[in-house]
Amino acid sequence: MVRHRVIALSGGVGGAKLAWGLTRVLTPDDLLIVANTGDDFEHLGLHISPDIDTLIYTLSGLADLARGWGRDNETWNFMSAMGGLGGETWFQLGDRDLAMHIERTRRLRSGEALSQVTIDLASRVGVRHRILPMCDEPVRTMLETDVGLLAFQDYFVRQQCRPSVQHIEYRGAESAYANKLHEALADPALLAVVLCPSNPFLSIGPILALPAVRRALVACVAPVIAISPIVAGKAIKGPTAQIMRTLGHSATALGVAELYADFLDGFVVDEEDASEATTIQERLQLPCRVADTIMVTPEHKMALADAALRFGRELSALTSTSL
Repeated sequence: MVRHRVIALSGGVGGAKLAWGLTRVLTPDDLLIVANTGDDFEHLGLHISPDIDTLIYTLSGLADLARGWGRDNETWNFMSAMGGLGGETWFQLGDRDLAMHIERTRRLRSGEALSQVTIDLASRVGVRHRILPMCDEPVRTMLETDVGLLAFQDYFVRQQCRPSVQHIEYRGAESAYANKLHEALADPALLAVVLCPSNPFLSIGPILALPAVRRALVACVAPVIAISPIVAGKAIKGPTAQIMRTLGHSATALGVAELYADFLDGFVVDEEDASEATTIQERLQLPCRVADTIMVTPEHKMALADAALRFGRELSALTSTSL
């Protein structure tokens, strides 16, 4: 078993920013990044893994930081030609990005596992740290909305998050196996688990839906720390706040902490929510750390990664002292 000192659970854009920061303060041997695959789907005959690719492009320096997704210096000849033929163009696939999807699909159809393919493709574009899909089996995030049942990408991209979400299902999760995550969480050498500031329902939720993952987090001897994706009642990116409200949760840092309260050992809130830290600590008996969680520059990403890890070390020291 490859042993890692830190495990990061991540979705796409927001998670990838912190993951990048973690790669700058941890060696490849010390960090395992577990990626959400509930967003994966088949489109135009290709297996698309949006969160995995966002992580790969971000960590390799190939990401289009202005758009927040896809590859930098992209061209769109394929999509233009597809539109001219009357084909579907609602999900944009750039010419360079297309190579990733084609090669992934070819290798999956030849019998390789998604984890194997992901690790190899990431290394070929210069990613040194390990990105592991949460599972090799298909798990699909399905949303019951006011306009009917929608697959994730239909809701998120085609519908632009406009429908009101009433229920979320992680289809296939009950029979999927979390790739080496259980044994990694049980490793006594583990120093910290970090939940990146990703949507708790759409990005972290599918990972937690895998059998025994939540129990493994509860039992984990290393501190489990989450960074809030909500700042001053608003999502840093995406429909997090909207979904929390429609599902009956408070769209606040406290609301996020309550979702994870059974397994969290520490929670990081933004400076704008400093007053909430006290409420969270008192109401949930959960230690909090206030930090700048808006990762605009590389320095912000590294600083937040460092703050989360220092928080983990402090929590470990407190636990050792209490024992």
